[in-house]
Amino acid sequence: MADSEQESTLTVVLAFGANLLIAIAKTVAAVVTGSASMVAEASHSWADAGNEVLLLIANRRASVPPDDAHPLGYGRESYVWSMFAALGLFALGAGVSITHGIQELFHAEPSSDFAVAYIVLGIAFLLEAVSFQQAYRQLRSEAAEIDRTVLEHALHTSDPTVRAVFAEDAAALIGLVIAFLGVLLHQLTGSPVPDAVGSIAVGVLLAVVAVLLIDRNRRFLVGEQASPQLRSAAITTLLGLPDVERVTFLRMEFLGPRQVYLVASVDLVGDFAESHIAYTLRDLAARLEEQDYVVKAILSLSTAEERSLESAT
Repeated sequence: MADSEQESTLTVVLAFGANLLIAIAKTVAAVVTGSASMVAEASHSWADAGNEVLLLIANRRASVPPDDAHPLGYGRESYVWSMFAALGLFALGAGVSITHGIQELFHAEPSSDFAVAYIVLGIAFLLEAVSFQQAYRQLRSEAAEIDRTVLEHALHTSDPTVRAVFAEDAAALIGLVIAFLGVLLHQLTGSPVPDAVGSIAVGVLLAVVAVLLIDRNRRFLVGEQASPQLRSAAITTLLGLPDVERVTFLRMEFLGPRQVYLVASVDLVGDFAESHIAYTLRDLAARLEEQDYVVKAILSLSTAEERSLESAT
């Protein structure tokens, strides 16, 4: 789990560095050219750079070990700070882009120095592609381990930081194409309308991505059940423990990135005294907590009439 956390931090740091450089370059290009699409792209990149700072805070806060005040740890802080980042993308990235694009439609001014815009867009595309590749590589590696597609894992991973970087970088690459078309049509037609429409389109794209990220973080904050694959693996692990004959109930809820709270009802082998059973259950729970992803495990006894759960394997 430590390796995954380090890789997530590397992904965010790389994205921050790329977006900071891109934001500065786009701001200069927006001032020089007066392009509405470049203003939208500049606000987008500044929002992304700010978001990466929040995502770094999310990673740092989520890694704080449990204490007396928070016996289940601080993992959910990751979703709180990632939620702030998504709200920032919606308000700053989408809001500024759409507002500026609408203003340009009614008070349009011709742009100039189109070559500057093309150069900056090209450099930005290369830097965003490098950042996107890092996020994609991490997601692809994790997805392969649990037999998911990359897109499916991006939507359902418990790590909100890598999901945010992946989604924001994908939106950035699409946004750069939209901005390029807006600037190109402005240059070819002499009308600033396509440029303004490009700004609005970038804003709408960012709004969609922000709403998606907000919804995913909301789901994990209120309690997201573990995936069927993870539940099946947990049942297999439980059945592989000594003294466990059956598993009749299992609840696994995410407490943070790659962190779950496990509650299960099991039927033990044999018929022991109550005091022996209590020690056995605690020992089995302790063994489960040795797993990287289990923060806390609580086991109780099954009743005879409860139906057994079966793993997929």
